[in-house]
Amino acid sequence: MSSTTRPAAGGAILPPEEARSVPIKAIKLRHPWRMVFAVLLVVIFVSVVVDAALRPAYDWPAVGKYLFDRRISQAAVVTLQLTVYSMVIAIVLGVILAVMRLSPNPVVKSLAWFYLWIFRGTPVYVQLTIWGLISLIYSSIDIGIPFMDPWVSFSTNAALSTFTIAIIGLALNEAAYMAEIVRAGLLAVDRGQEEAATALGMSWSQTMTRVILPQSMRVIIPPTGNEVISMLKTTSLVTAVPFSFELFTRSRDISAETFNPIPLLIVASIWYLFFTSILMVGQHFLEKRFARGVGDRQPDRKDAVGTGTGTLTGVVPVVDSGQPSVIAPPRQDDPPANPGGVK
Repeated sequence: MSSTTRPAAGGAILPPEEARSVPIKAIKLRHPWRMVFAVLLVVIFVSVVVDAALRPAYDWPAVGKYLFDRRISQAAVVTLQLTVYSMVIAIVLGVILAVMRLSPNPVVKSLAWFYLWIFRGTPVYVQLTIWGLISLIYSSIDIGIPFMDPWVSFSTNAALSTFTIAIIGLALNEAAYMAEIVRAGLLAVDRGQEEAATALGMSWSQTMTRVILPQSMRVIIPPTGNEVISMLKTTSLVTAVPFSFELFTRSRDISAETFNPIPLLIVASIWYLFFTSILMVGQHFLEKRFARGVGDRQPDRKDAVGTGTGTLTGVVPVVDSGQPSVIAPPRQDDPPANPGGVK
C-alpha cells in the first residue's frame, strides 16, 4: 500500500493513519421557535378536547347509549356490505375499461372514454337519484332480441331492490375512477418489460399476470386504498336512491325520534372512523407487501484490490484549510492511480 493518501486537487497529503483517526464532532442545531410552536399546538389540542368533554350539547351519555345500539350496528354492517360489493364490481369493471382505453381499436377506446366522461362529469348524488327513478324510465326488464318480442320480461321494481340499485349506482360511478387508476398503473410499467416477456414466449395473459400487473400494483394500490375509504363514506349518499338502512341515514332517523341529532352524528362518525382506521392499516401492509425490493438495491462496491485502479472515493476528515476534502473518482481518460496494482 502506498504510504500517503492522494486527495483531490487543493487538499493536503496526509499519512493514512492520521487521515483515518480524526473524529468528527457534530453539534445538533437548536430550533427554539419550533418547540414554541409545538407547545402551542398541544395547548390548543388539549383545550379543544377539554371543551368538547364539558360541552353539554355533545351529550356524551347519549353517545355511549347509542354507540352499540342494535340498529346502529346493523346499519354499520350494511354500510360495509355496500362498500365491499360496490368496490368489487368497480375494480372488475375498471380493469375492463382501462384495457379498453389502451386498446388500439378506436371504437373500443372511444366507448371507454365516453363512459368515463359521463360518470366522472356528473355528481354521484345526481347519478344515485336517477338510479332511484329507474323504474319510471324502464318499467320492465326485457331479455331477448332487440326490436322483437322479449323472451323474458319482469317488472323492474320486482327485479331490483333499493339495496341492489344502490350498489349498481355506486359501482358504476367508482368504475370510472378505477379505470384511470388501473390505466396509470399499467402505463407506469416500462414497455421493455412486455417486450422481454414476449421474447421469452409468454402469452398475453401470462405477461399481464406475471410481469405487468405485479409491477403495476405498487402504483395501483395506494390510490385504490384511498378509493375504498372514499367509497365507505360515499355510501352515506345512497339515501338518494332512496335506501335508508346504511349508517348515516339510520342514525339520522333515530335522531329524528329522540330530537337530539348531535350525539347520533358523533356515533356515526365514530363508526366511520373505526372502519377507515382498519382500512388504512390494511392499505399500509398491502403497500409494504407490493413495494418490496423498491429502493433497497445498493450500488455495487468494487474491491480496491485487484481492480486495476485501486481508487477510493470519500472524504478526508482534516486538511490544512480546516475543510473536508472530497476524493472524487478519476475520469475515464485519467491514468490509474497505481498502474502496477496495489502492493
